Amino acid sequence: MTQHPEPAAETTAADAVADAPGAPAPAQGRTGKPSMRERIIEAATELFYAQGIRAVSAEKIIAKVGITKVTFYRHFPTKDDLIVAYLERRARWERDAVAGARLAAAGDVCEVFRMVAEGIGAESCSPGFRGCPFINAAAEYADAEHPVRQVVDAHRRWFKEAIGEMLEQIGVTDVSGTADQLVMLRDGAMVGGYLGDSRTLARSLYRASRAVVAFQGGTGAE
Repeated sequence: MTQHPEPAAETTAADAVADAPGAPAPAQGRTGKPSMRERIIEAATELFYAQGIRAVSAEKIIAKVGITKVTFYRHFPTKDDLIVAYLERRARWERDAVAGARLAAAGDVCEVFRMVAEGIGAESCSPGFRGCPFINAAAEYADAEHPVRQVVDAHRRWFKEAIGEMLEQIGVTDVSGTADQLVMLRDGAMVGGYLGDSRTLARSLYRASRAVVAFQGGTGAE
């Protein structure tokens, strides 16, 4: 079997996103600066992630951006609209990060897993890390029919499908079940990075992922 190096200070999924094909740039106005909509989302992202979604009022965001209520509600008629935009922007970033990793790995699925694990480890070590934004949002919105939960669920379905596509490439027997296990490992890693020592998180996540894939007969995973 092909031997793959364990996570090191190399290219990560977070690095690869900058080169991902079609990676969206922040919306800009005629002056070349971020658009007002993007400025509002950026402020909301900072406040929602640091303080919790329900704890942040529209008034807090309005004050942070330095705009009027009329301007705010012109772009986001409700706070839920803004929450959805905040999560959708994060979802786009993660999709681009995975796409960039797959491109950089040139078809080596285990290398993609290494890069993603390294990216999660790096993010969990960054100042202000508060866990997975999607898990955090789901914890605050229990109603599965709420627009916020629908965005969370759609993103998690995409993530599982993306993993499933790669597992099929390496001959895993139980694609759906193995993808579920890898998603669970990712969730645990994000929580572990918030609560514990994140220095060894990437290595542990990568080793666990390889073990799961190898158990299911994935080629190149040992």
